[in-house]
Amino acid sequence: MAIKEVQTTCCYCGSGCQLLFTADTAANKILDVRPTWGRTNDDKACLKGWYGWDFLNDPQILTRRLRQPLIRRGGKGTPLAPASWDEAVAFVADNLKKIKDRWGPDSIMGAASARGPGNEPNYLMQKFMRACVGTNNIDHCARICHAASVAGSRQTIGEGAMSLSIPEIEDAEVIFNIGYNAAASHPIVARRIVKAKEKGAYLMCADPRVTETSRISALHLQLKGGTNLALTNSMAHVIIAEGLEDKRFIQEHTKDFEAFKAIVEEYPPERAAAITGLAPNDIRLAARRYAGSRHSVILWGMGVTQFSQGVEVVKSLCSLALLTGNFGRPSTGTGPVRGQNNVQGTCDMGVLPDVFPGYQSVADPEARAKFAKAWGVESLPAGPGLHLTRVPEKVVHEKDPAKRIHAYWIFGEDPAQSDPDLAELRETLAEIDFVVCQDIFMNKTSRQADAILPATAWGEHEGVYTSSDRGFQRIRKVVEPVGDVKDDWEIICLVSTAMGYPMKYAGAEEIWNEMIDLCPKFAGATYEKIERQGSVQWPCWDKGPQDRGTMYLHKDGHFATPDGFGLFRTAHYHPPVEVENADYPLTLCTVREVGHYSARTMTGNCRTLRNLEDEPGWVQISPEDCQTLGVDDGELVSVVSRRGRVITRCKKTERVKKGAVYMTYQWWVGACNELTISSLDPTSRTPEYKYCAAKVEKIDDQQWAWQEVARLYSQLRDDMGIQQIGKAVNQ
Repeated sequence: MAIKEVQTTCCYCGSGCQLLFTADTAANKILDVRPTWGRTNDDKACLKGWYGWDFLNDPQILTRRLRQPLIRRGGKGTPLAPASWDEAVAFVADNLKKIKDRWGPDSIMGAASARGPGNEPNYLMQKFMRACVGTNNIDHCARICHAASVAGSRQTIGEGAMSLSIPEIEDAEVIFNIGYNAAASHPIVARRIVKAKEKGAYLMCADPRVTETSRISALHLQLKGGTNLALTNSMAHVIIAEGLEDKRFIQEHTKDFEAFKAIVEEYPPERAAAITGLAPNDIRLAARRYAGSRHSVILWGMGVTQFSQGVEVVKSLCSLALLTGNFGRPSTGTGPVRGQNNVQGTCDMGVLPDVFPGYQSVADPEARAKFAKAWGVESLPAGPGLHLTRVPEKVVHEKDPAKRIHAYWIFGEDPAQSDPDLAELRETLAEIDFVVCQDIFMNKTSRQADAILPATAWGEHEGVYTSSDRGFQRIRKVVEPVGDVKDDWEIICLVSTAMGYPMKYAGAEEIWNEMIDLCPKFAGATYEKIERQGSVQWPCWDKGPQDRGTMYLHKDGHFATPDGFGLFRTAHYHPPVEVENADYPLTLCTVREVGHYSARTMTGNCRTLRNLEDEPGWVQISPEDCQTLGVDDGELVSVVSRRGRVITRCKKTERVKKGAVYMTYQWWVGACNELTISSLDPTSRTPEYKYCAAKVEKIDDQQWAWQEVARLYSQLRDDMGIQQIGKAVNQ
């Protein structure tokens, strides 16, 4: 037995926790894992940190690891069959070249990964799309979660990231949690919130449900779903009306206050109360408490961003902080706490339709010239590319073939599980001429792929993640990959080279060095500095040891806008796009749970985590609605919207109000995204996952229902090839 210890960054949420693995190198097996000290986690970990590595052993509980390339040699409708890497790379490259030659570069879409691969492969993916294909059609799952945070923060304070660091949270005096439950999304961040309370912080929580966060809060603003903007506008109204604003800060560091004031004047607490269902005095109390501290922090999650007014709410939250001067000091500011482990990093790498790496605009001629020269091409496209949530629009709803998406390379994501209105998404994938999936597991999307390229997983390669608070941290190889798989960056290089744009690197560090040389705000974050410090928070402008990175942004009230001034922005409230009615009397909202992650292909293949919960998931229903429907806790029910129907279990709970139901999205049978609506925020193009009209129906024959769940689950697992390893995998 040959033992080694390897420290790496957890592959789950954006907290960036550090884990220490003990592995037997002779047996290529993990023996133990324990949390170790890191800047954000001290020496603590959550359930996923302790038990979320078991998928590396490929237990095939939910699906199976991909171990060799698979292609459909006969085209659509024919079986996926094993292929060599040479054949698979040629197959992908030839099809992409044919589509580009016939329909142009904008007929190809790329979706990259905010999960296991790390920053370096994501940098190469956007480089491939821009320099090899010639399009800005590159995006990733931030589009369906925190894109509204990026857009709204950019338009007000110039930087679409957390302005403070995770450790600073515990020294805040007031914490305003809105649409965010850290206990489920980021348990290690939740520890900081608990510590803040222990130190005397005043906690406020705006959430339609009774969550773990609301239970420890001094003030729970249990507002009606979809009414965030009415609340934040009203808080601003109170602050201005009562003279609680920081007049000096506003005068010296901001612009457009009067226009902002004119809008919020129309939202006195009495009017906001009629919209939100809150008591007017609770709104006043929240405003006074927030404005009464020099160390007030706003933390938000997808309960803010996944609405058709998500960007406007983010702008109003940033404006609340501007209004009270709560920027530019320790333990103050705004915190869009990013969900997946590397969703911040994938944005940093330019995997967005309108920016190069380092948030340099594709519309900027100087930026285009710089990247074109570095990448060895004559020019790069100037127009913003397509958001991935608009792909159905450019396939099933586009009549002109010249304007359609004809090829889709999906790298490390599962849109057939995570996107809204899944029936439409499946139709979209079926109609696209050529679909490539690059992943570590068979999943719902790969069932419709024309080529599958198997990659190494977290724990099997080297690289860098960016934590939610802008911290670059190393990920390291713990075990050797099994099977005929390749690093994600190498796969991209092989296809690009086969398409006539050679890319070749010795390893992840060489890719990283190319990236930081092109991105001034990342320039000082060398591998050496990350190794020495454990983490480097951007901006880090200088490679010298004196620049250790930036703990908090907007120091001394200087913002990342072109002229350094913060911009007040908000809008008038409007209801969600689809509201409840007589046929669909309930509102459906998607939420997270602590034991599983994303589309569940990783955590669902970890034995301990799978034992916590399994198919078909749950729908949370109030006791009053359960009584009306005649259903009880644990019974199978049908949840129905205009877009679909799923079977799941009833979770009778007083945590939710009458008239609203909640589901988590990772279940395959109880897949709530069969029901969600594809209406988008007009700026960020983020779907309104948090609100649509639905109904719950009682199932009288429970025996049949359980048999149907078992049948559907078995069919899905068969489709994933659980029983067909090494053979042709039929769709």
